[in-house]
Amino acid sequence: MVSPHIPRFAFQRQGQFDEASWHSILISVLRGLAAFIVATAHLRAAMYPAVRDVADPPLWFQGLAFLSGFAHQAVLVFFVISGWLVGGSLLNRIGQPHAVVNYAIDRVTRLWTVLIPTFVLTLVFAFAIGAASPASFGFSAADPYSATTFAGNLVGLQRILVPVFGGNFPLWSLANETWYYVLFPLMALACTAQDKLVRLGSAAGLLAIGFLLPTALVAYFLVWLLGVAFSRIRIECSNAVRWAWVVLLLGVSGYFRLTGELDAFELSTLGPDLLCGLLYLVLLSSLQFKASPASRLARPARDGGKFFAEFSFSLYVLHVPLIGLMHYWSTEHLGLRQLSPFEPRHTAIYFGMLATLIVAAYVSYLLFESRTYRIRSALKRKLPRPQAPRPERSVLSTEP
Repeated sequence: MVSPHIPRFAFQRQGQFDEASWHSILISVLRGLAAFIVATAHLRAAMYPAVRDVADPPLWFQGLAFLSGFAHQAVLVFFVISGWLVGGSLLNRIGQPHAVVNYAIDRVTRLWTVLIPTFVLTLVFAFAIGAASPASFGFSAADPYSATTFAGNLVGLQRILVPVFGGNFPLWSLANETWYYVLFPLMALACTAQDKLVRLGSAAGLLAIGFLLPTALVAYFLVWLLGVAFSRIRIECSNAVRWAWVVLLLGVSGYFRLTGELDAFELSTLGPDLLCGLLYLVLLSSLQFKASPASRLARPARDGGKFFAEFSFSLYVLHVPLIGLMHYWSTEHLGLRQLSPFEPRHTAIYFGMLATLIVAAYVSYLLFESRTYRIRSALKRKLPRPQAPRPERSVLSTEP
Protein backbone atom coordinates (compact mmCIF):
# COMPACT_ATOMS: atom_id res chain seq x y z
CA MET A 1 0.00 0.00 0.00
CA VAL A 2 1.38 3.42 -1.00
CA SER A 3 1.63 5.96 1.82
CA PRO A 4 -0.60 9.03 1.30
CA HIS A 5 2.41 11.17 2.19
CA ILE A 6 4.41 9.91 -0.81
CA PRO A 7 3.58 11.99 -3.92
CA ARG A 8 2.54 10.13 -7.06
CA PHE A 9 3.55 11.39 -10.51
CA ALA A 10 1.48 10.75 -13.63
CA PHE A 11 1.86 11.80 -17.27
CA GLN A 12 -1.18 13.38 -18.95
CA ARG A 13 -1.59 13.60 -22.70
CA GLN A 14 -3.49 16.91 -22.56
CA GLY A 15 -2.70 19.98 -20.51
CA GLN A 16 -5.43 21.02 -18.10
CA PHE A 17 -6.65 24.64 -18.31
CA ASP A 18 -9.89 24.48 -16.33
CA GLU A 19 -10.40 27.87 -14.62
CA ALA A 20 -12.14 26.17 -11.68
CA SER A 21 -9.02 24.16 -10.78
CA TRP A 22 -6.65 25.33 -8.08
CA HIS A 23 -3.63 25.46 -10.38
CA SER A 24 -5.46 27.83 -12.76
CA ILE A 25 -6.52 29.99 -9.82
CA LEU A 26 -2.92 30.14 -8.60
CA ILE A 27 -1.66 31.00 -12.11
CA SER A 28 -4.06 33.97 -12.27
CA VAL A 29 -3.03 35.16 -8.81
CA LEU A 30 0.67 34.86 -9.66
CA ARG A 31 0.29 36.73 -12.96
CA GLY A 32 -1.39 39.69 -11.29
CA LEU A 33 0.95 39.65 -8.29
CA ALA A 34 4.08 39.41 -10.46
CA ALA A 35 3.12 42.47 -12.54
CA PHE A 36 2.29 44.39 -9.36
CA ILE A 37 5.66 43.54 -7.77
CA VAL A 38 7.55 44.62 -10.88
CA ALA A 39 5.67 47.94 -11.06
CA THR A 40 6.17 48.52 -7.32
CA ALA A 41 9.89 47.84 -7.60
CA HIS A 42 10.44 50.18 -10.54
CA LEU A 43 8.38 52.97 -9.00
CA ARG A 44 10.33 52.68 -5.74
CA ALA A 45 13.65 52.73 -7.61
CA ALA A 46 12.59 55.83 -9.58
CA MET A 47 11.17 57.83 -6.67
CA TYR A 48 13.10 56.72 -3.57
CA PRO A 49 16.79 56.35 -2.74
CA ALA A 50 18.18 52.84 -2.29
CA VAL A 51 17.80 51.41 1.21
CA ARG A 52 21.58 51.20 1.64
CA ASP A 53 21.79 54.96 1.05
CA VAL A 54 19.34 55.77 3.85
CA ALA A 55 20.58 56.01 7.44
CA ASP A 56 18.25 54.11 9.81
CA PRO A 57 15.46 53.57 7.23
CA PRO A 58 11.94 53.19 8.64
CA LEU A 59 10.62 49.66 9.06
CA TRP A 60 7.89 50.14 6.46
CA PHE A 61 10.47 51.26 3.90
CA GLN A 62 12.64 48.24 4.61
CA GLY A 63 9.58 46.03 4.11
CA LEU A 64 8.73 47.77 0.83
CA ALA A 65 12.29 47.36 -0.41
CA PHE A 66 12.36 43.69 0.57
CA LEU A 67 9.04 42.78 -1.07
CA SER A 68 9.71 44.80 -4.24
CA GLY A 69 13.09 43.09 -4.44
CA PHE A 70 11.29 39.97 -5.70
CA ALA A 71 10.94 41.56 -9.15
CA HIS A 72 13.50 39.10 -10.56
CA GLN A 73 11.46 36.12 -9.34
CA ALA A 74 8.31 37.82 -10.66
CA VAL A 75 9.72 37.88 -14.20
CA LEU A 76 10.84 34.28 -13.74
CA VAL A 77 7.23 33.39 -12.87
CA PHE A 78 6.12 34.98 -16.15
CA PHE A 79 8.49 32.72 -18.10
CA VAL A 80 7.35 29.61 -16.24
CA ILE A 81 3.64 30.37 -16.63
CA SER A 82 4.11 31.30 -20.29
CA GLY A 83 5.68 27.92 -21.00
CA TRP A 84 2.84 26.15 -19.17
CA LEU A 85 0.02 28.07 -20.89
CA VAL A 86 1.40 28.90 -24.34
CA GLY A 87 3.54 25.82 -24.95
CA GLY A 88 1.05 23.52 -23.25
CA SER A 89 -1.87 24.79 -25.33
CA LEU A 90 0.10 24.34 -28.57
CA LEU A 91 0.88 20.75 -27.61
CA ASN A 92 -2.85 20.19 -27.11
CA ARG A 93 -3.53 21.36 -30.69
CA ILE A 94 -0.46 20.24 -32.61
CA GLY A 95 -1.46 18.12 -35.61
CA GLN A 96 -4.85 19.78 -35.97
CA PRO A 97 -5.67 21.80 -39.14
CA HIS A 98 -4.23 25.32 -39.01
CA ALA A 99 -2.73 24.62 -35.57
CA VAL A 100 0.50 26.53 -36.22
CA VAL A 101 -1.24 29.36 -38.11
CA ASN A 102 -3.79 29.77 -35.31
CA TYR A 103 -0.95 29.70 -32.80
CA ALA A 104 0.88 32.46 -34.71
CA ILE A 105 -2.27 34.61 -34.81
CA ASP A 106 -2.78 34.05 -31.08
CA ARG A 107 0.75 35.13 -30.25
CA VAL A 108 0.89 38.15 -32.57
CA THR A 109 -2.46 39.50 -31.41
CA ARG A 110 -1.52 38.91 -27.79
CA LEU A 111 1.60 41.05 -28.17
CA TRP A 112 0.65 43.69 -30.70
CA THR A 113 -2.80 44.57 -29.35
CA VAL A 114 -1.03 45.84 -26.24
CA LEU A 115 2.38 46.89 -27.58
CA ILE A 116 1.29 49.11 -30.47
CA PRO A 117 -0.94 51.43 -28.38
CA THR A 118 1.64 51.38 -25.56
CA PHE A 119 4.38 52.50 -27.94
CA VAL A 120 2.15 55.27 -29.28
CA LEU A 121 1.43 56.44 -25.73
CA THR A 122 5.15 56.27 -24.96
CA LEU A 123 5.81 58.63 -27.86
CA VAL A 124 3.07 61.00 -26.69
CA PHE A 125 4.51 61.03 -23.15
CA ALA A 126 8.04 61.60 -24.47
CA PHE A 127 6.88 64.51 -26.64
CA ALA A 128 4.98 66.00 -23.69
CA ILE A 129 7.98 66.05 -21.35
CA GLY A 130 10.55 66.90 -24.00
CA ALA A 131 12.36 63.55 -23.94
CA ALA A 132 11.84 63.19 -27.68
CA SER A 133 10.59 65.20 -30.65
CA PRO A 134 8.74 64.22 -33.82
CA ALA A 135 12.12 64.27 -35.56
CA SER A 136 13.19 61.36 -33.34
CA PHE A 137 10.71 59.08 -35.10
CA GLY A 138 13.06 58.37 -37.98
CA PHE A 139 14.93 55.30 -39.14
CA SER A 140 17.94 55.28 -36.82
CA ALA A 141 18.47 51.86 -35.26
CA ALA A 142 20.21 53.57 -32.32
CA ASP A 143 17.45 56.04 -31.40
CA PRO A 144 15.08 54.60 -28.74
CA TYR A 145 12.17 56.58 -30.23
CA SER A 146 12.71 55.82 -33.92
CA ALA A 147 10.34 54.00 -36.25
CA THR A 148 13.01 51.33 -36.69
CA THR A 149 13.15 50.74 -32.94
CA PHE A 150 9.34 50.73 -32.82
CA ALA A 151 9.19 47.97 -35.45
CA GLY A 152 12.13 46.06 -33.99
CA ASN A 153 10.48 45.88 -30.56
CA LEU A 154 7.32 44.49 -32.13
CA VAL A 155 9.25 41.47 -33.45
CA GLY A 156 11.51 40.84 -30.45
CA LEU A 157 14.72 42.50 -31.63
CA GLN A 158 15.15 44.78 -28.61
CA ARG A 159 18.62 44.47 -27.10
CA ILE A 160 19.57 42.32 -30.10
CA LEU A 161 19.56 44.79 -33.01
CA VAL A 162 17.75 47.81 -31.54
CA PRO A 163 17.37 49.36 -28.06
CA VAL A 164 14.21 48.94 -25.99
CA PHE A 165 11.61 51.36 -27.27
CA GLY A 166 11.43 54.62 -25.32
CA GLY A 167 13.83 53.34 -22.67
CA ASN A 168 11.11 50.96 -21.42
CA PHE A 169 13.63 48.48 -20.01
CA PRO A 170 11.18 45.70 -18.94
CA LEU A 171 10.60 45.11 -22.64
CA TRP A 172 13.80 43.03 -22.70
CA SER A 173 11.78 40.08 -21.40
CA LEU A 174 9.38 40.32 -24.35
CA ALA A 175 12.30 39.66 -26.69
CA ASN A 176 12.79 36.38 -24.80
CA GLU A 177 9.08 35.59 -24.97
CA THR A 178 8.83 36.41 -28.67
CA TRP A 179 11.68 34.11 -29.62
CA TYR A 180 10.41 31.32 -27.35
CA TYR A 181 7.11 31.62 -29.22
CA VAL A 182 9.09 31.00 -32.42
CA LEU A 183 11.49 28.34 -31.15
CA PHE A 184 8.91 26.07 -29.55
CA PRO A 185 6.68 25.40 -32.59
CA LEU A 186 9.83 24.70 -34.61
CA MET A 187 10.86 22.21 -31.94
CA ALA A 188 7.40 20.66 -31.87
CA LEU A 189 7.25 20.32 -35.67
CA ALA A 190 10.78 18.88 -35.79
CA CYS A 191 9.58 16.12 -33.46
CA THR A 192 6.00 15.50 -34.61
CA ALA A 193 5.50 16.54 -38.25
CA GLN A 194 4.66 13.65 -40.56
CA ASP A 195 6.34 15.29 -43.55
CA LYS A 196 10.06 14.61 -43.46
CA LEU A 197 10.90 17.89 -45.19
CA VAL A 198 8.89 19.81 -42.59
CA ARG A 199 10.78 18.03 -39.79
CA LEU A 200 14.16 18.77 -41.36
CA GLY A 201 13.27 22.37 -42.17
CA SER A 202 11.97 22.97 -38.64
CA ALA A 203 15.08 21.45 -37.08
CA ALA A 204 17.32 23.55 -39.33
CA GLY A 205 15.38 26.71 -38.47
CA LEU A 206 15.56 25.88 -34.78
CA LEU A 207 19.34 25.44 -34.88
CA ALA A 208 19.93 28.53 -37.03
CA ILE A 209 17.84 30.83 -34.84
CA GLY A 210 19.35 29.39 -31.67
CA PHE A 211 22.84 30.02 -33.05
CA LEU A 212 22.08 33.65 -33.97
CA LEU A 213 20.30 34.66 -30.74
CA PRO A 214 22.16 35.79 -27.60
CA THR A 215 23.39 32.88 -25.48
CA ALA A 216 21.57 33.91 -22.29
CA LEU A 217 18.27 34.29 -24.15
CA VAL A 218 18.58 30.78 -25.58
CA ALA A 219 19.70 29.37 -22.21
CA TYR A 220 16.57 30.71 -20.48
CA PHE A 221 14.48 28.82 -23.03
CA LEU A 222 15.14 25.90 -20.64
CA VAL A 223 13.05 27.66 -17.98
CA TRP A 224 10.23 28.15 -20.50
CA LEU A 225 10.46 24.51 -21.57
CA LEU A 226 10.18 23.42 -17.94
CA GLY A 227 6.77 25.08 -17.93
CA VAL A 228 5.78 23.16 -21.06
CA ALA A 229 6.97 19.86 -19.61
CA PHE A 230 5.13 20.27 -16.32
CA SER A 231 1.88 21.08 -18.09
CA ARG A 232 1.92 17.34 -18.85
CA ILE A 233 2.75 16.17 -15.32
CA ARG A 234 0.16 15.60 -12.62
CA ILE A 235 1.28 15.19 -9.00
CA GLU A 236 -1.06 13.73 -6.42
CA CYS A 237 -0.13 14.35 -2.80
CA SER A 238 -1.60 15.27 0.56
CA ASN A 239 -2.24 18.82 1.73
CA ALA A 240 0.51 18.40 4.32
CA VAL A 241 3.05 17.65 1.59
CA ARG A 242 1.72 20.56 -0.46
CA TRP A 243 2.08 23.05 2.39
CA ALA A 244 5.55 21.76 3.19
CA TRP A 245 6.44 22.40 -0.43
CA VAL A 246 5.08 25.96 -0.19
CA VAL A 247 7.33 26.59 2.82
CA LEU A 248 10.32 25.21 0.90
CA LEU A 249 9.47 27.36 -2.13
CA LEU A 250 9.20 30.52 -0.03
CA GLY A 251 12.43 29.72 1.79
CA VAL A 252 14.43 29.12 -1.40
CA SER A 253 12.94 32.21 -3.08
CA GLY A 254 13.79 34.32 -0.03
CA TYR A 255 17.33 32.97 0.06
CA PHE A 256 17.98 33.84 -3.60
CA ARG A 257 16.28 37.21 -3.06
CA LEU A 258 18.84 38.03 -0.35
CA THR A 259 21.93 36.48 -1.91
CA GLY A 260 21.40 36.43 -5.69
CA GLU A 261 21.63 38.89 -8.57
CA LEU A 262 18.39 40.87 -8.55
CA ASP A 263 18.43 42.33 -12.05
CA ALA A 264 20.33 40.15 -14.50
CA PHE A 265 19.06 37.11 -16.38
CA GLU A 266 22.43 35.77 -17.40
CA LEU A 267 24.13 32.38 -17.47
CA SER A 268 25.29 32.99 -13.89
CA THR A 269 21.67 33.23 -12.68
CA LEU A 270 20.31 30.33 -14.74
CA GLY A 271 21.00 27.62 -12.14
CA PRO A 272 19.12 29.30 -9.26
CA ASP A 273 16.32 30.30 -11.62
CA LEU A 274 15.93 26.74 -12.92
CA LEU A 275 15.67 25.54 -9.31
CA CYS A 276 13.06 28.17 -8.41
CA GLY A 277 11.16 27.48 -11.62
CA LEU A 278 11.13 23.77 -10.83
CA LEU A 279 9.77 24.45 -7.33
CA TYR A 280 6.98 26.66 -8.72
CA LEU A 281 6.02 24.04 -11.28
CA VAL A 282 5.92 21.14 -8.85
CA LEU A 283 3.46 23.16 -6.77
CA LEU A 284 1.31 23.95 -9.83
CA SER A 285 1.32 20.31 -10.93
CA SER A 286 0.14 19.23 -7.48
CA LEU A 287 -2.87 21.57 -7.66
CA GLN A 288 -4.56 20.17 -10.76
CA PHE A 289 -7.90 19.46 -9.14
CA LYS A 290 -11.11 21.44 -8.91
CA ALA A 291 -11.72 23.72 -5.97
CA SER A 292 -14.55 22.64 -3.73
CA PRO A 293 -17.75 24.69 -4.15
CA ALA A 294 -17.80 24.98 -0.35
CA SER A 295 -14.34 26.55 -0.22
CA ARG A 296 -14.38 30.08 1.19
CA LEU A 297 -11.05 30.89 -0.41
CA ALA A 298 -11.59 29.61 -3.94
CA ARG A 299 -14.15 32.10 -5.23
CA PRO A 300 -12.49 35.34 -4.04
CA ALA A 301 -9.07 34.01 -5.13
CA ARG A 302 -10.45 33.04 -8.55
CA ASP A 303 -12.33 36.32 -9.09
CA GLY A 304 -9.58 38.54 -7.71
CA GLY A 305 -6.84 36.65 -9.51
CA LYS A 306 -8.71 36.74 -12.80
CA PHE A 307 -9.38 40.47 -12.50
CA PHE A 308 -5.75 41.43 -11.93
CA ALA A 309 -4.37 38.81 -14.33
CA GLU A 310 -6.48 40.21 -17.18
CA PHE A 311 -4.60 43.52 -17.21
CA SER A 312 -1.25 42.30 -15.85
CA PHE A 313 0.34 42.50 -19.31
CA SER A 314 -0.87 46.08 -19.79
CA LEU A 315 0.55 46.98 -16.38
CA TYR A 316 3.86 45.32 -17.18
CA VAL A 317 4.50 47.16 -20.46
CA LEU A 318 2.95 50.53 -19.56
CA HIS A 319 4.22 51.23 -16.05
CA VAL A 320 7.70 52.51 -16.96
CA PRO A 321 6.49 55.21 -19.42
CA LEU A 322 3.91 56.26 -16.83
CA ILE A 323 6.56 56.39 -14.10
CA GLY A 324 8.64 58.67 -16.33
CA LEU A 325 5.66 60.95 -16.83
CA MET A 326 4.83 61.06 -13.09
CA HIS A 327 8.48 61.62 -12.15
CA TYR A 328 8.58 64.59 -14.53
CA TRP A 329 5.36 65.94 -13.01
CA SER A 330 6.58 65.57 -9.42
CA THR A 331 9.87 67.28 -10.29
CA GLU A 332 8.34 70.16 -12.25
CA HIS A 333 5.20 70.82 -10.22
CA LEU A 334 6.04 69.60 -6.71
CA GLY A 335 9.76 70.18 -6.72
CA LEU A 336 10.27 66.54 -5.70
CA ARG A 337 12.86 64.81 -7.79
CA GLN A 338 13.21 62.18 -5.07
CA LEU A 339 10.95 61.21 -2.20
CA SER A 340 12.02 60.81 1.40
CA PRO A 341 11.01 57.66 3.32
CA PHE A 342 10.72 59.78 6.48
CA GLU A 343 8.03 62.12 5.12
CA PRO A 344 4.42 60.91 5.50
CA ARG A 345 3.33 63.21 2.65
CA HIS A 346 5.91 61.60 0.38
CA THR A 347 4.62 58.16 1.36
CA ALA A 348 1.11 59.23 0.34
CA ILE A 349 2.50 60.51 -2.98
CA TYR A 350 4.25 57.21 -3.64
CA PHE A 351 1.18 55.09 -3.00
CA GLY A 352 -0.95 57.55 -4.96
CA MET A 353 1.42 57.06 -7.90
CA LEU A 354 1.19 53.28 -7.48
CA ALA A 355 -2.62 53.47 -7.53
CA THR A 356 -2.39 55.66 -10.65
CA LEU A 357 -0.29 52.99 -12.38
CA ILE A 358 -2.88 50.32 -11.62
CA VAL A 359 -5.87 52.42 -12.67
CA ALA A 360 -4.15 53.61 -15.87
CA ALA A 361 -3.17 50.05 -16.78
CA TYR A 362 -6.76 48.90 -16.24
CA VAL A 363 -8.10 51.70 -18.44
CA SER A 364 -5.53 50.75 -21.11
CA TYR A 365 -6.71 47.14 -20.80
CA LEU A 366 -10.34 48.18 -21.36
CA LEU A 367 -9.40 50.25 -24.40
CA PHE A 368 -6.96 47.86 -26.07
CA GLU A 369 -6.04 44.52 -24.47
CA SER A 370 -9.65 43.50 -23.84
CA ARG A 371 -10.20 43.55 -27.62
CA THR A 372 -7.54 40.92 -28.26
CA TYR A 373 -9.97 38.03 -28.65
CA ARG A 374 -12.24 40.00 -30.97
CA ILE A 375 -9.31 40.89 -33.24
CA ARG A 376 -7.99 37.33 -33.05
CA SER A 377 -11.34 35.83 -34.01
CA ALA A 378 -11.71 38.24 -36.93
CA LEU A 379 -8.31 37.23 -38.30
CA LYS A 380 -9.04 33.53 -37.91
CA ARG A 381 -12.33 33.86 -39.79
CA LYS A 382 -10.31 34.99 -42.80
CA LEU A 383 -8.38 31.72 -42.88
CA PRO A 384 -9.38 29.36 -45.70
CA ARG A 385 -11.39 26.52 -44.28
CA PRO A 386 -10.46 23.02 -45.39
CA GLN A 387 -13.13 21.58 -47.68
CA ALA A 388 -14.80 18.39 -46.61
CA PRO A 389 -13.73 15.50 -48.85
CA ARG A 390 -16.31 14.59 -51.47
CA PRO A 391 -17.74 11.11 -50.88
CA GLU A 392 -16.72 8.50 -53.36
CA ARG A 393 -19.57 7.62 -55.71
CA SER A 394 -20.79 4.09 -55.33
CA VAL A 395 -21.51 2.03 -58.45
CA LEU A 396 -24.96 1.53 -56.99
CA SER A 397 -25.54 5.23 -56.30
CA THR A 398 -28.60 6.90 -57.83
CA GLU A 399 -27.06 10.41 -57.43
CA PRO A 400 -26.33 12.23 -60.73
